[in-house]
Amino acid sequence: MLSTHQLSGWLSVLVTLHLDKIFNPQSVAIIGASDEEGTVGYALMKNFTQLGFEGKVYLVNIRKPEIMGLKAYQSVDQIPETVDLAVIATPAKTVPDVVEQCGKAGIKGIIIISAGFKEIGAEGKALEDKITEIKRKYGLRIIGPNCLGIIRPSINLNATFISKMPKPGNIAFISQSGALGAAILDWAIHENIGFSNFVSVGSMIDVDFGDLIDYFGTDPKTRSILMYIEGITNARKFLSAARHFARTKPIIVVKAGKFTESAKAAASHTGSLTGEDNIYDAAFKRAGMVRVEEIADLFNAAEVLGMQPLPKGPNLAIITNAGGPGVMATDALIARGGKLAKLSPKTMDYLNSFLPPYWSHGNPIDILGDAHADRYKAVVEACLNDENVDGILIIYTSQAVAEPEEIAQSIAEVVKNRDYQNKTILTSFMGRGSVETANSILNQNSIPTYSTPEQAIKTYLYMDNYKRNLELIYETPEELPVDASPPKRPIMTIIRNAAIENRELLNEAEAKKLLEYYEFPVVKTMVAKTPEEAVSCASQIGYPVVLKILSPQITHKTDAGGVILDLKNETELREAYETIIKNAKAYNPNAEIQGVTVQKMINKRGYEVILGAKTDPLFGPVILFGMGGVGVELFKDFSLELPPLNQTLVRRMMEETKVYQLLKGYRNVPPANIKLLEEIIVRFSQLLIDFPQIKEIDINPLFINEKDACAIDARILIDKERVFQKIEPHQHLVISPYPKKYETLWRMRDGRTVLLRPIKPEDEPLWLEMFQNFSEESIRYRFFQIIKDTPHEMRVRYCNIDYDREIAIIAELTEEGRRKILGVVRVSIEPDGKAGEIAFIIADPYQGLGLGTKMVDYTIDICKDMKIETLYAIMLPDNHRAINLTRKMGFTLKYMEDGTVKGTLNLKEEETAKCKEPKIMEQTPEQAKPQSEQVEQKEAKNREATIA
Repeated sequence: MLSTHQLSGWLSVLVTLHLDKIFNPQSVAIIGASDEEGTVGYALMKNFTQLGFEGKVYLVNIRKPEIMGLKAYQSVDQIPETVDLAVIATPAKTVPDVVEQCGKAGIKGIIIISAGFKEIGAEGKALEDKITEIKRKYGLRIIGPNCLGIIRPSINLNATFISKMPKPGNIAFISQSGALGAAILDWAIHENIGFSNFVSVGSMIDVDFGDLIDYFGTDPKTRSILMYIEGITNARKFLSAARHFARTKPIIVVKAGKFTESAKAAASHTGSLTGEDNIYDAAFKRAGMVRVEEIADLFNAAEVLGMQPLPKGPNLAIITNAGGPGVMATDALIARGGKLAKLSPKTMDYLNSFLPPYWSHGNPIDILGDAHADRYKAVVEACLNDENVDGILIIYTSQAVAEPEEIAQSIAEVVKNRDYQNKTILTSFMGRGSVETANSILNQNSIPTYSTPEQAIKTYLYMDNYKRNLELIYETPEELPVDASPPKRPIMTIIRNAAIENRELLNEAEAKKLLEYYEFPVVKTMVAKTPEEAVSCASQIGYPVVLKILSPQITHKTDAGGVILDLKNETELREAYETIIKNAKAYNPNAEIQGVTVQKMINKRGYEVILGAKTDPLFGPVILFGMGGVGVELFKDFSLELPPLNQTLVRRMMEETKVYQLLKGYRNVPPANIKLLEEIIVRFSQLLIDFPQIKEIDINPLFINEKDACAIDARILIDKERVFQKIEPHQHLVISPYPKKYETLWRMRDGRTVLLRPIKPEDEPLWLEMFQNFSEESIRYRFFQIIKDTPHEMRVRYCNIDYDREIAIIAELTEEGRRKILGVVRVSIEPDGKAGEIAFIIADPYQGLGLGTKMVDYTIDICKDMKIETLYAIMLPDNHRAINLTRKMGFTLKYMEDGTVKGTLNLKEEETAKCKEPKIMEQTPEQAKPQSEQVEQKEAKNREATIA
């Protein structure tokens, strides 16, 4: 759990240490500076010397001792001080040597403008590889190569070859395209849009999107992060950073290549449906990001998020003084998945009381061409007071009746004078010069304006999607009865045997056996190689039965005529056997026919869905859910998610499909057992977490009705190479799953046994109950202030964590069937994974039982397992129990200038050095404080302190 003190700075420590040299340099070396107009070196020099940058600027040119009257050095090692940032604009072949010189000279931040690297082929890629080796050697941070550079207007830093400087603002813009970045800069300057930072990332040899999200996420000058992405390199780091900061700063992205999909033939329905762009969509959504379609949408969305509250929902009221624009706005709203708000009877009665009799009598609300400011104002107020309305779009078209300025002013007065902070208001005053002043009035009052209703609709729905994505992060999932530790060795045996036989595709019987180990309900399936064996199988299973072709080369059995249903007797079965074999040979004469599978015919009423997954080379396993059966690829009704999944994520995944509406009941078919389906999908997610050897999997159809479920058919492809490789647990995932290996039992001094385990999102209710048992003193020691209320968002922040960035160990006690949390030890890990801040608290009734000491000791062991090298704790000086506990654990203690005590534990040294008695470094808190405060400290020692 992060204290207020910690929240302000724990994450920024390392990121700032590394990237501040680039984004806030006190001195800069321009390597390749030139006095030749038209060169990059010339443009860089002018930007640094003529745009107001106040830091020191050193010019480096191997041939010229002076450039435009300024001293130039032949190399960076001749510069009389260690500079913070080097900007390199020399030929590509010279860059590795230049970077080596920078490393030797102690320069930690580098921007490589130069082109001619991997974009030109193998020779350029070899140069990049050399630079990467040098980077590791000296611990450098590098932006580029082949990039435009960076701009930070607030300090007049322009490390690009673009001569214009945008105004300071609160938007950080990151572009993967230098050319597009240059165009956006020009456009933004024309539109008077300001930036906190502008970055062109180039080839991302080092600093990538994840690093920049981490940096700008802690930058107080940045309120939103906008990105143009062509592709990401480290998906795990990217999603971890985005998920962490999406709660506090909108991250809005345009992803190029929307319609680029693999044209390869897929062996499963899931493989053919999950195109690259669909997976990016799922990843952005999971991280809480907003994806937009166009560059202009980026800035529209950023603007409105800075001006207006998020919509409560998709229900929009459209107010217009002309029928045509209202209809067009409605079309745009419905086409994009929005909804027209249904006005309440009270609102309808009120509107009827003063609007002309021929108004539209519904939504969109056409208040007619003679509408004046008072009419607009009254209708806007009515919609704001209607609980059915989530947001309002106000459209104005010039009809020479009312002045647009008066209407704009009336709208501004409504918003200013009444408490409507929970509803989104957008406007579209159509026209140019005639509405310019009106738009200015609206913008000054934080009411966004758009030139067309369609732009406003698009932006409103982007906001609604963002709100839904945030809700997904903040929603607490229900506990599901899912075993996270099913037997794995039998499954691995099935997979390994197939790989030994050089098979990529498990047969149907193997696939269903594998699923059974994870408690999947499967239809009983037997293999028959002859008609006689088929008859024998059917007699054991019981008629009616289904026959299916069994062949490694025939994956889509229905297409091959390899499935015959509802066989009621032996005669039908024998005939069906011969037909299936004949059809299969005709479909693929080279196929190996291994016989047929025999299974029970399911004649119950219910629904067919598909549950599948495939391994993406960038994002790892991707889970698919949607409408199943033979028409799965025809209807393409599906949604995607990334494991691990919990109940909330599964429910949202299902809600995105049309088949989910069917599952809630249709005509005379009862609703499906949604809770059971959620359990099945969570088990499916766990299967993919545990077995990176699974390449693709289809369960189609998965039958579900109001009582039970059954996997009718299953197809599993394995990655034969991975079967025999040593794979670190969960390295195939981009989102770290619950680390079950850190669960252990421990007995307290009073004899009661507690479960020490990592915290989960489902623990929120238990966490709240624990918090309510804290004394004010415990809360002050832990959070550095008295906290009376813990809103849902705060509780989610502490329970729904990213296990790559935090580890929080709780002590869970179960008595008389009731669970409770007794304490928490939390380590917030810095982005490089090498250091972390530890904080701990034990509920007051359970102090003095040795629990705090055990939990901190156990968490330290976990940190060692996670390869964390340094732990530090920040404590209040009167928190003597915590200070004594950290001293006992080997922390070195130091009194800080801000009045806190900092304990530091070097875990890396601890592994190799003999443990020594820790010392208090510099002054103790008592020595550093005045005499009067020392007396207070002695009195405080007489009180029993709590762990914080």
